[in-house]
Amino acid sequence: MTDPFMLDAIAEARVGLSEGGIPIGSVLVRDGVILGRGHNRRVQEGNPMKHAEIDCLINAGRVGNYRGTVLYSTLMPCYLCAGAVVQFRIPKVIVGEARTFPGAPAFMRGQGVEVIDLNLDACAGMMEEFIGKYPALWNEDIGT
Repeated sequence: MTDPFMLDAIAEARVGLSEGGIPIGSVLVRDGVILGRGHNRRVQEGNPMKHAEIDCLINAGRVGNYRGTVLYSTLMPCYLCAGAVVQFRIPKVIVGEARTFPGAPAFMRGQGVEVIDLNLDACAGMMEEFIGKYPALWNEDIGT
């Protein structure tokens, strides 16, 4: 059984895809309650900073501190998003997969963040299909 909060992140990724964007979703959780949710909106808003994790944190708003929170993401966070995790001292990140993009797990772990990769076929398959259809858009997203 997939973690229910990862299912919420996957649902966010599907919303992004339905809007014509990149299918990456994220939720921020504390004590079993979702504080914020978001998805990659780079294409929809024309904003290169609107990665899923950043959108999620923006939507969570001011939460005081991030002690006891868990950030879920369907894809391993890049350095931009990993930097936000470290900056806000989010102690734990659970990701759907890192096969299609390795991200920055070593950076986060080096700063004391617990990083768990669930290696889910559902997340990898969604990204593989998107990358196959829109390689130029994906390369723009990851800065290549």
